[in-house]
Amino acid sequence: MPNTARRILLVLAATTIAALDAGESARAATGLPVPRFAALRAGEVNMRTGPGVRYPVEWVFTRRNLPVEITAEFKAWRKVRDWQGTEGWVHASMLTGKRSIIVTGRTQVLRRSDSSSAPEVANVEKDVIGRLLNCRGAWCRIEIAGLRGWLQRARFWGVYAKETIK
Repeated sequence: MPNTARRILLVLAATTIAALDAGESARAATGLPVPRFAALRAGEVNMRTGPGVRYPVEWVFTRRNLPVEITAEFKAWRKVRDWQGTEGWVHASMLTGKRSIIVTGRTQVLRRSDSSSAPEVANVEKDVIGRLLNCRGAWCRIEIAGLRGWLQRARFWGVYAKETIK
């Protein structure tokens, strides 16, 4: 291969990698906003170091419905970040748009309404996963193990600070 052709290929490869890192290709695959939240569809999901099966598996998620943040897209692959900051690539078929949350910090109180003085529904342990139903203001309505109630959005991970969920 002539040097000129080799240089062009190297420039194209570098441009593709730079676009991935900058998130420029993020809207190309689906047109959905990036970043956004999703959840793991299966109880075992491989997270790879790059967008394809030729990249090694770096981590295996083992919790179905675990919320993840999609930070980039490349073809059928999504770069995700979990609540602890771990990042890698998963196949889009392993994700669902159904929203979930994970309780952070210490044990939290699930309330009957969106007020800190509302009656308690349950105490929810750290790392428990729940389904996100809707949010308004500083509170979100969630479902955990069949129980529905309100939890302050600062007490869990899986929703943006000013995001409205209906």
